[in-house]
Amino acid sequence: MENTIHNPLLTSEKLSFDKFREEVLRDYRMACESREASLMGRKEVLTGKAKFGIFGDGKEVAQIAVSKFFKPGDFLSGYYRDQTLAFATGQATLEEFFSQLYADPDTANDPHSAGRQMNSHFATPNVDSNGNWLDLVNRKNIAAGMAPTAAQMPRSLGFALASTLFRHSPALQDMHELSDNGNEICFCTIGDASTSEGHFWETVNAAGVLQVPLAVFVWDDGYGISVPKKYQTTKGSISEALRGMQKKDHTNGFDIYKLKAWDYAGMCEILETAIQKIRTTHIPALFHVEEVTQPQGHSTSGSHERYKSPEQLEWEREWDGNKKMREWILENELASEDELHDIEIESKELVRDSKNHAWEKYITPIKQQVAHCVELFDALIMQGVDVHGDIEKAKRELASNREPARKDILQTLHKVMDAAGDSLMAGEVKALYALLKQDGYHSYSTYLYDESPKSPLKIKPVVVEYAQEAPLINGYEILNKYFDALFNSNPKVLAFGEDVGKIGDVNQGFAGLQAKYGEHRIFDTAIRELTIMGQGIGLAMRGLRPIAEIQYLDYLLYGLQPLSDDAASLHWRTRGRQSCPLIVRTRGHRLEGIWHSGSPMGMMIHSLRGMHICVPRNMVQAAGMYNTLLAGNDPAIVVESLNGYRLKEKLPSNLLDYRVPLGVPEIVREGTDITVVSYGSTLRIVQEAAVVLEKSGISCEVVDVQTLLPFDIGHHILASLKKTNRILFVDEDVPGGACGYMYNEVMEKQGGYRWLDVSPRTITAKAHRPSYGSDGDYFSKPNLEEIIDVIREMVAE
Repeated sequence: MENTIHNPLLTSEKLSFDKFREEVLRDYRMACESREASLMGRKEVLTGKAKFGIFGDGKEVAQIAVSKFFKPGDFLSGYYRDQTLAFATGQATLEEFFSQLYADPDTANDPHSAGRQMNSHFATPNVDSNGNWLDLVNRKNIAAGMAPTAAQMPRSLGFALASTLFRHSPALQDMHELSDNGNEICFCTIGDASTSEGHFWETVNAAGVLQVPLAVFVWDDGYGISVPKKYQTTKGSISEALRGMQKKDHTNGFDIYKLKAWDYAGMCEILETAIQKIRTTHIPALFHVEEVTQPQGHSTSGSHERYKSPEQLEWEREWDGNKKMREWILENELASEDELHDIEIESKELVRDSKNHAWEKYITPIKQQVAHCVELFDALIMQGVDVHGDIEKAKRELASNREPARKDILQTLHKVMDAAGDSLMAGEVKALYALLKQDGYHSYSTYLYDESPKSPLKIKPVVVEYAQEAPLINGYEILNKYFDALFNSNPKVLAFGEDVGKIGDVNQGFAGLQAKYGEHRIFDTAIRELTIMGQGIGLAMRGLRPIAEIQYLDYLLYGLQPLSDDAASLHWRTRGRQSCPLIVRTRGHRLEGIWHSGSPMGMMIHSLRGMHICVPRNMVQAAGMYNTLLAGNDPAIVVESLNGYRLKEKLPSNLLDYRVPLGVPEIVREGTDITVVSYGSTLRIVQEAAVVLEKSGISCEVVDVQTLLPFDIGHHILASLKKTNRILFVDEDVPGGACGYMYNEVMEKQGGYRWLDVSPRTITAKAHRPSYGSDGDYFSKPNLEEIIDVIREMVAE
């Protein structure tokens, strides 16, 4: 001891060893806690307290090793097996894990999703309650977890690409709250079987081309639920299948590493160098983490004993990561058996206490509501309202329920209200039912769109202005001048897509702008709509304002999944914790041919709730919509009219300030005999029809809805219908598509049926795809003569 104290070298070595030992034991404690959380979580499902559970047992040691190199500013883009990563990085607690398992809607208990997602779907905030962007550099970031297999891959490309843009784009150099010179890495996790999805391959290919700091961790437990990997992956190994993408000198591609999930020291050694290389060089890497065990099987919905052999199960028990780490600690004399035993017991106690606290926080307010209901029911019974004993029966059933849910209370209240009939004494019961019902819908149905001051619906509209001698120019030139001014004024705006960069998009909206603003702000992509959308999502979630282009609306199908499952649902599934202000720019409607003339508006309306869908009739309107969207935080799609780029429009004098309000239709022609509702390219045909019909004494009021989501917030169309008492909806989606949606909105939600003198009508495209050629277009989609004939019939009725 004397020598240790007085010899500086020995003292340093002793302190270093003590620190190392302390860190190892802290990691082992974390592995034990996470494993115990999985074991107790499964029991909570099997006893009925939770509905379903899916856990990260078997991945504890590997994820702890990864967490050591996850720094502030980095992003985790993963899925439902990442509980240990979330715990180890300090971004989630055990109590929050169990609150998620119980689907607790209280944000104080489950801040990640407020009970809207199942367990292990974590999310750290990227905006505050006012919609302002947070300092993402000085916090560890987790993008809201997703369950669809490989759905995390496309956005991961965007998270990583953002670092490259922050490092190399002069316009982004001063945004120190969003990036530290692009040193941030996106850590993407995925199960081995999910690498069979196209999302994985498209993302890996794009990242290899772009050379972005993406670290992909593939947890390989040998199965995709029950299907072994020999049926999943070429050569039975994702790292072997990807060898052609291995980075070599003077090429792009991926670095590829193989790790063993049970080898704590080996993983730490490899990861330290590999992660630093990604951070420094932006060369992406794939970490194939092999020999992962899954002690409890895939999920609580089944048992892995059904498809794993006894030999496989025995191997998994022997090579379990926690067991191997324990053996390694003992072999290296870092702790005694008693010390490890104490850690294991303390971990069990901590997890049990965390579970119990989470359950009490979840169940206590519900039981308080039950007690209040019982008091009200007793009062009704005492007052003689319970003639047939139905209230007493309902009360007993509710009071005896040891684990009541909120729906049980509402269902019981409804039964009691029915039993009480018109009794005046049931007033309190009815009031409580209404209150709890309202609270319930508020807990689960709010935040589909931004509700902060950054909501596009709260952006003050600005009327378009024109100079006295405003030039009349082509629509695409309007957009080109608008984008030029926009990129000059807002350094956060980026634009990319197929043919967007060098040639300025196929319709010249960005012509000449890449040369002016640089390849890191306006750039081309490969033909890969899925990851173009993912790119946009990741960039938007990192605080930039991407405009991601889908060249033609027909191609949106390729990119629909990340828009629907990720962008559209993000704000809702994090209850306002995360925003994704992505703008998807596309074009559609009338062009000749099956694959370039689509108008799948109904598909978008129904699959993209949570996004705004803007359908400008011309390019001046489009510019005003872009301005409104860029002032808010919601994701949106702007569908420009394909055949409007060369139509002449006056150039506004306030291009950057002009803002079109969302959800507010515009009456583009006043009339008295019939209201005709449309949008986009079809609106021009409606306007032509109105001119023809006026000559025969029929006065058409033509309404441009402007946006389909939101739709006519102020009921302007209803006001028009009250005046004309006739209404026709026209668009070129399939029958029952967007026209069916508009019909429902006006007739049912706005109560328009009360003001009808004749049956309302819809004119749509045919059910098939548009046929090729001018005649194909004429007979496939609404035409001038058809609209004139239907309106004449309606007015004559």
